[in-house]
Amino acid sequence: MGIIGLRLSLLGKLAFLALTLVAGACSISYKFNGASIDYTKIKTITIHNFANQAPYVNPTLAPQFSEDLKDIYIRQTRLQLVQSNGDLELEGEITGYDFTPMAVKEDALASQTKLTITVRVRYTNQVNPDEDFEQSFSAYREFDSSLMLQQVESSLCEEITEEIIDQIYNATVANW
Repeated sequence: MGIIGLRLSLLGKLAFLALTLVAGACSISYKFNGASIDYTKIKTITIHNFANQAPYVNPTLAPQFSEDLKDIYIRQTRLQLVQSNGDLELEGEITGYDFTPMAVKEDALASQTKLTITVRVRYTNQVNPDEDFEQSFSAYREFDSSLMLQQVESSLCEEITEEIIDQIYNATVANW
């Protein structure tokens, strides 16, 4: 193999490596958040504040959850948020805020703990009552048991509530 062949072989390998790195760094992410709402019939939404009725109460969870829930409908739809008698209505409560030990080690201590949040939702569609439902939504995250809850609670709650709010949004107006 001559010098030209060696250079071509080396260039080919470098080009392949570069393409592999570029392809690995690129990712495509789709988030389906479009609503399928007939805006000629449905113009308003009422979202009541969700109470925290879980046995263990995080004092900031319910107000933050309620505000984040309102925010997704304001940002992703053309619905007007009204205090009462909306064409669509959401109400409910946080019913679960549970910790479960996971991944038990040989010393019988858990190396991971799972935080699960559950929210019961009552959805009313004044225009199409066939779409009304009452349903519970939940999500969880695991964290290292060696961490203090205060270190991770805020970020875990944010991630979990975002997932639950997406579930509620998809069940109510995205028609998934």
